Amino acid sequence: MYLMNLRKYILILIFLALSPLVYAQHKLQLNVEGVPTKKGTICYAVYTNESSFLKFDKVYKSGMEKAEEGKTTIEINDLPDGEYAVAIFHDANSNKKLDTNMLGIPKEQVAFTKGRLKMFGPPKFKECAFILDSNLDLTVTLE
Repeated sequence: MYLMNLRKYILILIFLALSPLVYAQHKLQLNVEGVPTKKGTICYAVYTNESSFLKFDKVYKSGMEKAEEGKTTIEINDLPDGEYAVAIFHDANSNKKLDTNMLGIPKEQVAFTKGRLKMFGPPKFKECAFILDSNLDLTVTLE
């Protein structure tokens, strides 16, 4: 009986010791530069693949931070190992949506991790994607 209990406790300890390695969660810090004013919010959307990229109903994680003139820092916690791309915009009028003109071109400033807005549309997922396997700081500039 004693040996059975000891074995059970050892297995529980091994599981507890290994679980952080299996379920590693990381923090992504985004330093958003070029924020022209403290009005509004900086909104972000995290995507995990090409088929979901820039589709608002398929966002992996999203949120917003109060805009700070010059630079706004966003911390996104609890991200597992993986490939990600983040789209960001300055919601200057706080209406919780990206305002665009009749052609769909953003009226508000936008940014992407690693990628840039093109003359005829947004970048592709692969152009914006990065691998997250530890805590990471990235700097993006609003355009």
